[in-house]
Amino acid sequence: MSGKPRLTYCNGRGRMEPVRWLLAAAGVEFEEIFLETREQYEKLIKDGALMFQQVPLVEIDGMKMVQTRAILSYIAGKYNLYGKDLKERALIDMYVEGLTDMMQMILMFPFSPPEAKEKNLDSIKEKATNRYFPVFEKVLKQHGQEFLVGNKFSWADVQLIEAILAVEEKIPAVLSGFPQLQAFKKRMSNMPTIKKFLQPGSPRKPPPDECYVETVLKIFKK
Repeated sequence: MSGKPRLTYCNGRGRMEPVRWLLAAAGVEFEEIFLETREQYEKLIKDGALMFQQVPLVEIDGMKMVQTRAILSYIAGKYNLYGKDLKERALIDMYVEGLTDMMQMILMFPFSPPEAKEKNLDSIKEKATNRYFPVFEKVLKQHGQEFLVGNKFSWADVQLIEAILAVEEKIPAVLSGFPQLQAFKKRMSNMPTIKKFLQPGSPRKPPPDECYVETVLKIFKK
């Protein structure tokens, strides 16, 4: 195995996409193994690679890491994207947890039954525009800095730009009432590591389609 982190998951976004985003933003190259069959998944369990019998799995620094939050915290700390002290880390944690709650709706949307999709899309729009995005609009306006915490690029910024782009895919005009977030999106998208990740051919995964949903259900649903 090379010195690069190795990511094991399905060939799609899911719970691994924030990990890809954070590694890419930190300028870290990584390798990927894509699960395509239930047998591959069961072998990982049998081999003891999955502590709680769940993916994502990230092999890094001699560890087999599971649990998305633990993986992201480790990467953020390792690459100096986790604030300068406990107070900044607490802020980053709060912002990340809020964005994770919002992204959970995006994550589950492709698995919605057809009759629920319109209602679920309305819920995403309502919560993004009334609960989540106003928080970050206010933060950026109040402190007048380029980044969310300590005027330094952090994990929270990565999570926010990922969330903005994911919501915009479904609701293109969602930022129309948020000028600070529009400017933030432009700044982040032009950062060299993120700009590279947004280019065609990068490890960033496309929005989930029916094939991805079928693969996930085939592998993980008993």
